Amino acid sequence: MSEPAAAPRGRRPRGDVRAGLVAAGVELARTGGPDAVVLREATRVVGVVPNAAYRHFADRDELLAEVCTAAMNELAERMLAGIGHVRGKRGNPGAAQRRLAAIGAAYLEFARQEPGLFAAAYAVPQQHAYAGANRTPLALLQDALDELVEAGILDPARREGIEYPVWSIVHGTAVLTGQGPLRDTPAAELRKIEALTMTFIGNGLS
Repeated sequence: MSEPAAAPRGRRPRGDVRAGLVAAGVELARTGGPDAVVLREATRVVGVVPNAAYRHFADRDELLAEVCTAAMNELAERMLAGIGHVRGKRGNPGAAQRRLAAIGAAYLEFARQEPGLFAAAYAVPQQHAYAGANRTPLALLQDALDELVEAGILDPARREGIEYPVWSIVHGTAVLTGQGPLRDTPAAELRKIEALTMTFIGNGLS
């Protein structure tokens, strides 16, 4: 008795191919940073012909913009998880300070653990925007600073625009320790540097 004929392989739904290319791009960025996001390599990972990518993305920059958005969302999710571990009602002074410290710690940890995605999160190509980003790290920082005002820790007169110097301090530490000259510093020393960074910020806000 002959074997039944194999069912013909169906064409992948368009949405599946697009999502697959983005997912492949994210993994390429995870291991090699934004420069590793190449259309031809993404199509190879997904298992489609190279020209298939151009049915979904006009060029490599369009795919990279989607990857940057995914990386930014993953960073924000880490920060949200850090906030979620802090107990205390909104406006409670101690809880407000701990939430600010938690998002800073999550930001630094992500940069250290996922240097490729951290770089990709800020590599959105010129003339492109984040494609459907969820809550951004900046929005989470702004909310944490607003809570410090509500808690009576941060003077309302100092609130406007203060997120930018705070962000620049944390981001600078993240780059130095995640990808820069301090990346090979022993873990215990890195934790000390990160703690000093957050203490410096906290002292400057109170």
